[in-house]
Amino acid sequence: MADAERSVRGNVAADPGTRAGAARVVLWLVVAVLAVRQMAVVLRERPGERLADLTAWTGGDGVPHAAGSLYGPGRFSGTPFAGLVLKPMTTSAEQALGVAWTFGSLLLVVALGLVAARALPGPVSRRTAFLAAPVAVTLLMVSLPVRNTLYLGQTSILPVLLVVLACFVARGERLPGVLTGIAAALQPTVLLFAVLFWLTGRRRAATAGGAAFALCTVLAWAAMPHDSWTYWVRHLAGAGLGENPDSLANQSLHGALLRLGFEGPLETGLFLALAAAVTVVGLRRAARYARDGQLLLAVAVTGCVAVAVSPTTWQHQLLWVLLAVVGRVGTRASDRLVWPAVVVLVVTLPGKMLLPNVGVLLPVRDNVLLIAALGAACAAPFLARTSPYWQSPVPTDHARPVASRFAWVPLVPFWRRVLGRPNLLLELLLIRVVYSAYAQVRLAATAGRSTAEEHGRQIHSVEQWLHIDIEHRINHAVVDIAWLRDFFDYYYSTFHFIVPLAILGVLYVRRPPDYRWARSSIGFATVLALVGFWLYPLAPPRLMPGLGFIDTVHGVQDFAKPDYGTLTSMTNQYAAMPSLHFGWSLWCGVVIVLLAPKAWMKALGLLHPLFTVSAIVATGNHWVLDAVGGALVVALGFGLTYVLSGPRRLRPRADDAAEPLPGRTADEGGGDAVLVARPAGGER
Repeated sequence: MADAERSVRGNVAADPGTRAGAARVVLWLVVAVLAVRQMAVVLRERPGERLADLTAWTGGDGVPHAAGSLYGPGRFSGTPFAGLVLKPMTTSAEQALGVAWTFGSLLLVVALGLVAARALPGPVSRRTAFLAAPVAVTLLMVSLPVRNTLYLGQTSILPVLLVVLACFVARGERLPGVLTGIAAALQPTVLLFAVLFWLTGRRRAATAGGAAFALCTVLAWAAMPHDSWTYWVRHLAGAGLGENPDSLANQSLHGALLRLGFEGPLETGLFLALAAAVTVVGLRRAARYARDGQLLLAVAVTGCVAVAVSPTTWQHQLLWVLLAVVGRVGTRASDRLVWPAVVVLVVTLPGKMLLPNVGVLLPVRDNVLLIAALGAACAAPFLARTSPYWQSPVPTDHARPVASRFAWVPLVPFWRRVLGRPNLLLELLLIRVVYSAYAQVRLAATAGRSTAEEHGRQIHSVEQWLHIDIEHRINHAVVDIAWLRDFFDYYYSTFHFIVPLAILGVLYVRRPPDYRWARSSIGFATVLALVGFWLYPLAPPRLMPGLGFIDTVHGVQDFAKPDYGTLTSMTNQYAAMPSLHFGWSLWCGVVIVLLAPKAWMKALGLLHPLFTVSAIVATGNHWVLDAVGGALVVALGFGLTYVLSGPRRLRPRADDAAEPLPGRTADEGGGDAVLVARPAGGER
């Protein structure tokens, strides 16, 4: 089995000059494209809007202020030492300053990625070592902290790089301490790394770090006594500078407590108690991982402690959270990717894309970066390198390959069918992210009212030619029957999401292999529908002036207003072709017919697409051909899933020795024989 798989996939780890070499070239090209894009995004902004934190304390000619206080209204928010370092900078124009600053920041990102990639805890396979650098730089480029740093013109990449250089590049004891002290002078809570040095037996490095921090701070105080007093005394290490501390941008324990309604002495006491507990627990964990040989993870954990306990931690200072991606969590191979995926999603996507706008979830959504930092610092059960599961987690059960029923269908050879259910947390998170992306693309995919109405006239003409233009008659017939109109309005507004989610939930619990197959098919159908929304914006019948349709769901539309009220701000009203209302309902019907064990269940499942197509036509929200388009993308979704993963039903092959999945018989679940090959080693 291993030999067969190696012949299909190739031994990339042993031969990094072939596929891995090509992958590395592609990844470095991605890095270059991202760097160019970041430069373009920053520099195409108007001079008064780009590099906001940097230009807030520069003059009209782009030269940093040499006179007056750094901490005037709307100006600098860094440490006095950072201001002292930046003051000598001069340039003839703000444009040149922007180019130099942004390019220099990108070089720092690349350097950080290269050092972090070389610091991965071993043993590391040749393939991982070969691809680690471009992957690390790519993740850094797309992370929210780096994007925010580049946009604002901040210095927050530099402290992270200095600490990483101190831990992995600098030799001896004095130089690592000096680099850490300079980093702490730029971001005070970074001084916790001196404590990490002390706990791991590097006492001279810890002492040098404290001394370097004190020297830099005293130097800045001597040069700028008024600003130093303002920063360290009046604003308690910068806690009162920048935005309001209770804003969503402040992802520290202090900011979270303020957002939760605590204030005054009670909030201060809670913050100090929680900060002390996080510091003790986090630094003890970091020291343990450092002694275990996972120094990069120890650095990440210490950085996450610094994020949590700082009075203010703005988004551009949260790069430490991304470094925690190197920690290994879980004894099973199927769970090994959960922690890295959660960290990457949290650090690269805004909270509103990760969690819905539901009241009970708002405290989590508003503090998702802080929660990730606290999880890395205090809670995530990272494996030790001495654990037997570090290199060889419990392997995942995969189905044996099944030949296509149709000889002319070329199945993709590398897609391996997993039999177990996926991790629930990761699955819910990915479903939410995909839906958020779908909603944003759907909202952006519009070409204007005139184009959509022209396409509406085209569809109407085709339906008249085919003699299927029944929408107007059905719409007016339903309007005259109050109970039927109310039923279709409710059905249209409610069951579109409830039924697919319910089916996926049942399959997740009862039929994991079928869940994965069904989830992939509806995902492909939805992506194909987005292409249709983008290429063919279409006005539904209710938004076609002059045809006399009645919008029973949204009420009477004012055709004199191009935006039709507030609806346009919530959704793209011209995303009608294909109809995902009908497409998703048809998917539900097909899945129920395929998997339901009783005939009456199958018949009941077919009622959902029937009621849905009736509702979308009766309410004036879709043309009949929209439903045809929905059926087409669903058919293509099932077809793509078939090509990638083979038939839904898993059958044994006569020449393979296999055994049933524990707890299930060969014919359990509607007659499907679910057989599994159990590899002797780790997951391949």
